[in-house]
Amino acid sequence: MEFQKFRTMHFPRDVYIGHDVLDHIVDVVGENCRNRNAIIVSGDITYELAGRKVHDLLETYGYEVRAFLVGNANYDTLEKLESESLDFQAGIVIGVGGGAKIDLAKKLAFDRKLPFVSVPTAPSHDGIASPRASLRRNGVSYSEEGAMPIGVIADTAVMIKAPYRYLAAGAADVISNLSAVKDWKLAHRLKGEEFSSSAAAMSEYSAQEVLSQINEIKKYEESSVWLVTKNILASGTAMAIAGNSRPGSGSEHLFAHALEAAGVENMLHGEMCAMGTVISMYLHDENWQQIKEAFDTLGISIRTRDYGINDETVINALRTAHSIRPERYTILGESDMSYDAAVKALELTGII
Repeated sequence: MEFQKFRTMHFPRDVYIGHDVLDHIVDVVGENCRNRNAIIVSGDITYELAGRKVHDLLETYGYEVRAFLVGNANYDTLEKLESESLDFQAGIVIGVGGGAKIDLAKKLAFDRKLPFVSVPTAPSHDGIASPRASLRRNGVSYSEEGAMPIGVIADTAVMIKAPYRYLAAGAADVISNLSAVKDWKLAHRLKGEEFSSSAAAMSEYSAQEVLSQINEIKKYEESSVWLVTKNILASGTAMAIAGNSRPGSGSEHLFAHALEAAGVENMLHGEMCAMGTVISMYLHDENWQQIKEAFDTLGISIRTRDYGINDETVINALRTAHSIRPERYTILGESDMSYDAAVKALELTGII
């Protein structure tokens, strides 16, 4: 039989990470912008933190810049953003902010077929360097295809200004790659799902590097922001190699999305994934205690009572998480977990 398999992979062309690298936005835009018009997608706080400087730099070099300050990453916000920016013939989209702003920017760039530059202001999760956008509708998160960043400018001098909680959440999101890859391998064995050993290896390596230097992250210095961010970038690259989010999203992310659907709003994405990772590793019969200890070191609680979540909410989230993305097979299986099994898993791991 003639070999016909093919895959297209997109990777960031320009990556600047480190102290005071924000000025390089001019270089990246200069190499990739299709005209002299640029869109900035940011928020009220993140625009003042870094977006305004990006705006001023580009205008100094003769670009016409239009900034859109947006809110939560949901479909209503996206539709409004796309409508309001429609009359501006942009040649590039720049996302400046945390996860929500970058998710909206990368989806706008994808829909308009424009180059996208990611300028994260916090190392809170791996969305800053992946081609996936998480958007919510009616409380449920959906993973959409977005533009892979053509460039990433991660200025650690800017990102260190974000609260430590965001750094810890970003580290937890990278660590969650361990359970995601286990789920991917399981789906490969049981369902014949296509598997990339190189993408899996890169994903696992980034998680292990964060784990091995967990005490350095706790110090919350600019060097720890560097450590987490470069492994977030590696995680995003693993997804680009795989052509999907499998290297960084498994049962732990399904559980996190189930909590979001249940109305849990006072947890960061990485904190939800931390909780889900411990459960997933327990279900895989792996060393979940080691992972829990790492989260303890980071200062991340996996106890629901610390977030004001009642037991029934988290029990139901675990039982039904598989239904969030039924096409994605994980250790959670294909039908609701029994009530008793869910309670046992949550009690033994100390979550409830």
